[in-house]
Amino acid sequence: MTRLAGALLPLAEPAVTAGQKKRAGRSGVRHRKITPYLFLIVPLAFLITFTYVPAANLIWFSVTDWDGIDKTKNIVGADNFIEIFTDPEVFRVFYVSLFYIAASFIQMGLALYFATVLSFSTRFRNLFKGILFFPYLINGVAIGLMFLYFFQPDGTLDSLLKAVGLQEVTTQWLGNPDAVNPSLAATSVWRYTGLNFVLFLGAIQSIPSQLYEAADLDGANRFQQFRFIIVPGIKRIISLSFILAISGSLAVFEIPFIMTGGANGSATFVIETIRQAFTFRQVGLASAMAVVLLVIVLIVTLVQRKLLPDDEVNLT
Repeated sequence: MTRLAGALLPLAEPAVTAGQKKRAGRSGVRHRKITPYLFLIVPLAFLITFTYVPAANLIWFSVTDWDGIDKTKNIVGADNFIEIFTDPEVFRVFYVSLFYIAASFIQMGLALYFATVLSFSTRFRNLFKGILFFPYLINGVAIGLMFLYFFQPDGTLDSLLKAVGLQEVTTQWLGNPDAVNPSLAATSVWRYTGLNFVLFLGAIQSIPSQLYEAADLDGANRFQQFRFIIVPGIKRIISLSFILAISGSLAVFEIPFIMTGGANGSATFVIETIRQAFTFRQVGLASAMAVVLLVIVLIVTLVQRKLLPDDEVNLT
């Protein structure tokens, strides 16, 4: 028996000392701390390569007179930024953006109204939801071509106005500098109202139904429920829509580019930027315009954060 026990002794599991357990514990903790960063390497690499590096190059190009072809880049300092705010042709894009900013608030108001109405028991509400969201699913090029025929002389809009006796209102909707920007902004309202509608509707439906029941028992009408329950409950979504509205109004491109090409004073910020870069070969000026757009969006975001703090709304 003694010999058998001696032969089996090497097969027994060696004893683990307290020091070995401590080192193993430290190794496990170290691995748990490193593992999340290993998963972040790839997305961070893509983010830096395709976002921060191009942004740094954009800022560098904005202080040069590079034409996009020659290798030489002469530093001009703030001359490009001064030209943006002093050249009437370039500065006009800010005036055009005002039409889209006004249109974005109109579309937010319409979306909030329809989302509030359809969040309650309404006949055919699923049908109306689909109708409101459908324009957002259509490709921007298709929408531009649709409304190009809609606004053409003796087109759909003119025919409708003549049918109701308003033929004196008809005009060159896309050829008249006074009417082209409101017409294009109205097209944007038709297209993007569905997106805000879905955002508002989802937020409203996430509000606990017990709040509406308590409000009904207290005698609150629909407007009071909207003011004291819905608006505070979807404040975050309204804040997000506000940022998207301002940034989207400055970055409008598809619809005016397809319908007018920026003619008759309808050139937006992005259209003018592309024109300066690829038509006039002023990549430095175009880069400065892109930097200005980025700064405006950041300022709007910071102001929004100060005016509408993103605190947690207590609904319970």
